[in-house]
Formats: sequence, C-alpha cells, structure tokens
Amino acid sequence: MPSPKVYGETAQDDGRRAVEACFGQDFDLGQPGRSGWMASERSPYGVELGVRYPVCDGQALIDAAHAAMPGWQRIGAQGRAGVCLEILEAVAYAYREMKFIPHETVWEKPQGKNPPLKMKKHFEIVGRGVALVIGCGTFPTWNTYPGLFAALATGNPVIVKPHQNAILPAAITVRIAREVLAEAGLDPNLVTLAAFDKHEATQALATHPAVKSIDFTGGNAFGQWLISNAKQAQVYAELAGVNNVVIESTDQYKAMLRNLAFTLCLYSGQMCTTTQAILVPADGIDTDQGRKSYDEVCADLATSIDKFLADPAVATAVLGAIQSPDTLARIAEAPAHGRVVRASTKIEHAEFPGAEVRSPLLLACDAADEKAYMEERFGPSPSSSRSPTARGGDLSERIVRESALTVGLYTTKPEVVDAMTEATWRAGVALSINLTGGVFVNQSAGFSDYHGVGMNPAANASLSDSAFVANRFRVVQRRHHVE
Repeated sequence: MPSPKVYGETAQDDGRRAVEACFGQDFDLGQPGRSGWMASERSPYGVELGVRYPVCDGQALIDAAHAAMPGWQRIGAQGRAGVCLEILEAVAYAYREMKFIPHETVWEKPQGKNPPLKMKKHFEIVGRGVALVIGCGTFPTWNTYPGLFAALATGNPVIVKPHQNAILPAAITVRIAREVLAEAGLDPNLVTLAAFDKHEATQALATHPAVKSIDFTGGNAFGQWLISNAKQAQVYAELAGVNNVVIESTDQYKAMLRNLAFTLCLYSGQMCTTTQAILVPADGIDTDQGRKSYDEVCADLATSIDKFLADPAVATAVLGAIQSPDTLARIAEAPAHGRVVRASTKIEHAEFPGAEVRSPLLLACDAADEKAYMEERFGPSPSSSRSPTARGGDLSERIVRESALTVGLYTTKPEVVDAMTEATWRAGVALSINLTGGVFVNQSAGFSDYHGVGMNPAANASLSDSAFVANRFRVVQRRHHVE
C-alpha cells in the first residue's frame, strides 16, 4: 500500500485508476518490428487484465538498439547518469565505477638531454553491447531494475523481457524510460520491451551474438540453460535456493517465534530469500522459558503463525496471493515429504474474491530425510528438520553449498556465532543473527544489504557490489602527441 504521507492521500486510488485504464487496451510503445499483439497475464488476485502488448521481432529490437547506441555513447558517463536519474535514482554504483576512469590525462616521459615525450591520452567508457534483462513473475520490478539501470548507465541499450504473467509493471517502466529518453533528445530504442509469446524467441534473443550481458531471475532450469548456452554474454543469474535458519538456543523465545512466523508468511514464501528449512536440535533448545523439545518448538511456531494470521485483513495483506499454479501444486503435494505440523488453508480475500491466498504449511522431518528439506520448494511450505545435536551449523553449511541466498541463526553462545560466521564465509551466504524485532531474514534493503554473494549456485553475482557493474563496460583509449 502506498503511504498517504509520502505519496498523498489519494495515491492508492490514483494508482488503481491508472492501472485499470490499461485493462483491455493495446499497450503501444512505438517499437520497431511489431508482428502482432499478445495478452497472457492474469493477476494472482483473480483479475483479468486483458492488456495487449506488442510482439516485436528480436532482430529488429537489436538493430534498433545498435542504431541508438552512438547517441547514448556521445553524451558520456555523466550525461547517461543524469538521464537515468530522471528515470530512477538508483545508478550511484554505475556512476562511481565509471568515474574511477579519468576522461583524459597527459603522459610525460623524461628523455635525458632530449625534450620529454608527451602524449595526451583519452579514455572513453564504452558499453559492451546490447543488454537483455529477463524478469521474473513474482518481483517484476525489484529484480529487473538493478540489471536495467546498471546496463543502461554504463552505455548499453537494454531489451527488457518480462515474465509472461507479469508484463504490465515492466511495460510501464519501459514506457517511462522511452519517454524520458525522447525528451532528452535521445533515441528511445535504447530501452525496448520484448514481450514474446514463444519460449524459443527468448532463447534466440539470449544467444544472439549482439547480446553481451544477460540479467536473469528465475528457476534453475532456464538459468542454467542461459549460463551454458549464452556463451557470448556475461550472465548475471539469481536462481533458486534452500535458505535455512539454525535454532541453537534463544533468550527471546516468543520474539523469535513471532519473527519467524512473519518471515514464513510474508508474500506466502514467494521470495528468493524466504526460509525453507528450519534446523532444530533433536534434543531441543535452551530458552528464556526453559528447555523446549523439538516437537514443542514446531508446535509453538505453528501457534505463532495462527495468531499472526488471526485477523483476515492482516493475513491477506501480508500473505499476498499465490502467483503461479505450480506453487499451488507444490503446496498440495508437500505433505508427502513429512509430518504436517500446520496445514495450509485457503483464505478468502474480502476485496478480491478470485485471489489465491494460502497460509503457510509447516512440515516436521528428520535430518536423514534429505529429500524433505534439501530441495527448493518455492512457496509457503517450509520444513522443520530435526538435526543431530550440535550438527545444525554443519548441516546448514552443506545446504548452503548446494544453493542458498540467506541463513539465519538463533543462539546465546558467542562461540556458535563465530563458528556459523566462518561457515557462511566458506559457503558464501548472508547471515542474520538473532533477529527478533522488525527486521526479517528475507528482507534486503536496497543499497545497504548485499543481496546475493555470488559464491554458491543460488546466485553468481551480488546486486550491490562493484563487480555487478564493472564488467558491463570497457575503456577504449586514444592518444596523440602534444608539444
């Protein structure tokens, strides 16, 4: 919900009207190579959008991007950053990396009795080529913007390929970008939308020789296909992972349970950072409320989830809606993988009766049953694993090495914190320690947290470090003698 204090008292109604004005209409972007229209979206809240998007030939988009590139190059790093700031104020890292390189300098070499050699050298930041940004269905803007602006600010034209069920947010972004570029006297084809109705069209575009970088968020199958087949491009991939929390002990038992309950409920577990496995010692944990057995921890967590979701208005606001039928199928088959501690239930949405809202399902299983918790199951079906005493940290590290973006730890012992910290260094994953307040393991703050590390299969890059930007451009030098 937009804050009335920040965006104005009518912001929510204004936004709703603006979106509804797109329903059932052609979303024309004025792009080249249009061969038809497609409409594939259905809101997880049960709303039929009926928005028709232009289907454009991939080669036509690449040709247009190449034609737009010289003008983008001519305005330089500062000019590009300025235009991007008009689109979105999120290009600080790209601008910093480019400003490390001086625009020009004079080189001088002494020659003894002879006059020194003098050369004037110019260094030009040059984008590597066309950038392709492939969006996901659950976070069509949050996961699209980093690659879009990192590529654009460093001199590259960008083709945005949204998920077929989440096109409208990307289309609105592309339309605004094209309008701003045109207002600045630049070719709007620096940013285009590739709304394809065939998977093969995306594959052909991703492997096109002109595409030099690809940003992808999504499942392992297509992500690994991109890494294996798009050899001509630098692929920045955020894939699936099994995030986990280790509970060794706590001195704030109720607060820990409330924090975990919110974590498991937020957006129905449809976040790449959401906890999927909770590792609890088989002989229980020490707490400020006495010793708690494994079964008690599981039952108390289920009760905490029930209390949090008791108010339907709170429940629907926090849970959101299930985005994909595949997620609903995973919820249905999840009970086969363990003992059901808390069953998932359908919650009716007062405003959107067609919304697919589900509460989290909580399973209990033994650490020996690896199939129950070592495989990524996107959605609200986490597992609580009964781990051997004092082995939770080792098991967590093993899971992370397979694939994970986040790890949480609850303990009252400094030596456990130290051991877990070293384990996350080895495995390359972000660690959150004893979260009991208003910060949750599955939340990443833009330009403050390092989202992804790039050291395990869950992600081969971080969205917040210099490496995410620096490989998107090259420095082309020219030099000449000066007197």
